[in-house]
Amino acid sequence: MASTKYSLMLGLFAGLASTSAFAQQTSTSDDWLYDSSKVTSHGLAQQNAWKANETPYPAKPKNKLELGIGVGPSLMFTPINPKLGYGSSFSLRKALGHVFSVRAQYNYGIYYGQDYRTRSVSYAPSNVQAVLAAHGAPSSYLANYKATIQQVSVDGLASLNTISNYRGNPKLDIYALAGYSFVWGSSRINALDANGAAYSAFNTGDNVRVDKSQAKDILKAGQKNGLFDMKGGNDQKYETVLTNRNGATGNVIGGGTQMRKHGVDFGAGIAFKVSDNFNIGVEQKFTYLFDGGDFSGIVTGPSQKNDILSNTQVRFNFNLGSSSKRVAPLWWINPNNYIYNELNVPKHMKITLPDADGDGVTDSFDLEPNTPAGAPVDSHGRALDTDGDGVPDYKDKQKITPQSWFPVDADGVGTEPEPACCKELRDKLANYKPASECAITSLPSVQFKKGSVALSKAAQASLTTVAAQLNGNPGCKVKVIGYGASNKKAQQLSWDRVNSVIKYLVEKQGIAESRLLFYYGQDGDANTVDLQGTTEEGPNTVPAPHPNLQKSK
Repeated sequence: MASTKYSLMLGLFAGLASTSAFAQQTSTSDDWLYDSSKVTSHGLAQQNAWKANETPYPAKPKNKLELGIGVGPSLMFTPINPKLGYGSSFSLRKALGHVFSVRAQYNYGIYYGQDYRTRSVSYAPSNVQAVLAAHGAPSSYLANYKATIQQVSVDGLASLNTISNYRGNPKLDIYALAGYSFVWGSSRINALDANGAAYSAFNTGDNVRVDKSQAKDILKAGQKNGLFDMKGGNDQKYETVLTNRNGATGNVIGGGTQMRKHGVDFGAGIAFKVSDNFNIGVEQKFTYLFDGGDFSGIVTGPSQKNDILSNTQVRFNFNLGSSSKRVAPLWWINPNNYIYNELNVPKHMKITLPDADGDGVTDSFDLEPNTPAGAPVDSHGRALDTDGDGVPDYKDKQKITPQSWFPVDADGVGTEPEPACCKELRDKLANYKPASECAITSLPSVQFKKGSVALSKAAQASLTTVAAQLNGNPGCKVKVIGYGASNKKAQQLSWDRVNSVIKYLVEKQGIAESRLLFYYGQDGDANTVDLQGTTEEGPNTVPAPHPNLQKSK
């Protein structure tokens, strides 16, 4: 019977383990980290500090309680050969972290012993000896028993495969357990046959050692003569109640027919996640009972072996609690999800990108990484050259040089051509006053996501600084330059993006539309809109080139 039980147990373990390949393809979501409703009140301060990047550790979330129901075969290992019984259990399990959890469990079990030889009556408890004396007074008896045992235990469980560097949340919970049990119950001996008489003697000798083949022969002979609890003359009623230690309490807690003992638990199990709130598993649990083997109904003196309870159960486990307020039990959540998700798509990570020349363009995107401090640059980090004379603005003493005055000297100053022999022209040149320069020399570019005309939060923040500079320089205007000239769609998208920037500055920042010059469809980076301070005149509004392709998002 014992071998049949363990064959069944191994088969169930193997069946669940065969699903492990599928079990690795699991969720890696960590969205619950950002839901403060799933954090306890005393953990809320830590959660808020984590969201504000004041601490790298989020608070532990509230997680569900697991209710378990188990059924399966049971055995009790004693000096008497065990025979397969049955049992059931009820448990509540709570996670202490992603690996460790604690479980309280109640178990009810029926355990049987099937002896392969008779024992000397002197080894029987006193009340059994009295029963045998009243029914034939044999010198030996069969110590076949039935024990009804209840068990309350508190066990610590360690989940062995929750944390992984190579997959998301587990589908299998493989765990080991250890803990304490308090056990109480009673045993009965089948001392009398169906006719109410003690079984006739069939003694191999109490101290005779036999091997397995001899034991089988003894069992066959006993069955033939109706001595053993199989299908012979045995009535299997287990009519004689045992008392512990010949009726004395000794160092056993309690006395009489109800025996009470302490024990330690150890075992292992595996559970397969069927859904977010339900899993099925198989568990093997052993309980080592202290203080002798009273449940087996045989007393062998100081060398008495302690009883060991074995329970193999199929377990049906349910997660209790609202999914809107609690996450799954933590042993079903891989804590590495947060780390790997942050590495893959940062949502919370502090990122500081190098900018050696301090021009506002990250080194990895800076095409001119050594521009002097304060030099105005474009979106690619290159020094601006407004008039295109080959002298950057930060060196150009004549920032807007007419092309007819080219070439220019090292300071960017051109050579004024000889005017036509016309007094009117000379008078105009004599009275020419260059437009006042604009003090705005450096404005940020606005970046758009591919195909989008919506302003990101970063873009809106940049435009707020542009508005501040315009308010501080009332004589300045700004060229708003969009790129994309390859086709109608690109031209219209360029127009839409320039329109989004101007509309935001006018409606949200209160800048006069007359100070914003509308340029679109230029050659350049299609996802960029550049802003340049100027005193020039230009168009403030331009009709959409292809209204049928116009976008709003």
